[in-house]
Amino acid sequence: MRVAVIYNQPAPSKRWTRGDKAAIAGVMESVAAIKESLDALVYTTTLLGLEPPLASAVEKLRACDADVFFNLFEGFGDDSDTEWQLAEVLEDMGRPFTGAASSTLALCLDKARTKERLRSFGVLTADYQVFEKVEPGQFRLEFPVIVKPAREDASQGCNFSSVVYNVSELDRQVEFIVETYRQPALVELFLPGREFNASILGGKNPRVLPPSEIVYAEDYPGPRILTYASKWTTSDPAYKKATPVCPALVEQETMREIEAMALSAHRIVGAPDYARVDLRGDVAGRLHLLEVNPNPDLSPGAGLALQSRTCEMTYKDLVGQIMELALEGARSHSHDAAIRAS
Repeated sequence: MRVAVIYNQPAPSKRWTRGDKAAIAGVMESVAAIKESLDALVYTTTLLGLEPPLASAVEKLRACDADVFFNLFEGFGDDSDTEWQLAEVLEDMGRPFTGAASSTLALCLDKARTKERLRSFGVLTADYQVFEKVEPGQFRLEFPVIVKPAREDASQGCNFSSVVYNVSELDRQVEFIVETYRQPALVELFLPGREFNASILGGKNPRVLPPSEIVYAEDYPGPRILTYASKWTTSDPAYKKATPVCPALVEQETMREIEAMALSAHRIVGAPDYARVDLRGDVAGRLHLLEVNPNPDLSPGAGLALQSRTCEMTYKDLVGQIMELALEGARSHSHDAAIRAS
């Protein structure tokens, strides 16, 4: 079976000048590891790096004779919408591809819209507001709050100044997000409790892999949040001072709550083949769902790979499982189509 691993070819953009290039270029680690695993699984594997504009990338996809696409595409430059738009093209082509559907990617890219949908199904998530500018009398939350871009991932736009304690700091950070990322700022109540993430493998019987807790060192040099620098910049003082401990050392009741919230969120956003959810406790310890991440980082050192190893699944096994989920979904769609046509 012929598999094309598709990804956005790293290239300079406005994000590179902001210091965000580490996460953007880091996709190449996943590309190499996945190709090695697919080769070991006896697939015929090719690499297909995509470059803007989107129309040219679509032409390249349509000319590719792969049977399945392993989708690592994260969007071009400063246009995050191209991530879901490319997935929509793959859907129109009718060939199997790994990961989330375009509708799930589009939903989860919009953090406020995702939070509103989760809340409509009773999932607890931190209270929030969205601002392009904070006008007098508009702000209704209590300090401290955390300010981040409304339509980004990989902790882009998050730094120690993101946690704010008064109106002047709020105004400054909202202005920074709007001017730097050209999008509204999501302002949420800051949750000071324990932080967890849990990965889900989907399909007919979705399952939650052993969750991790993010444990912050006593000498962590700022508010206990995962900033962009603490995740991606090896020279940053906070790098390696926030450690994922897997499996999380929690009581069974908390473990069941994490698993239940993860499965609920996974279903609500469209049940992607694989995903990661982030959770954090409030001052009383009640867990709130922070974000849902479809198509999360698949590099060997990332959370999904770590959690799969904890349940004795090798990286090659994980890649094989993701491939099988894509093929299972394609078989299901073909069966449904055949029933509709009969």
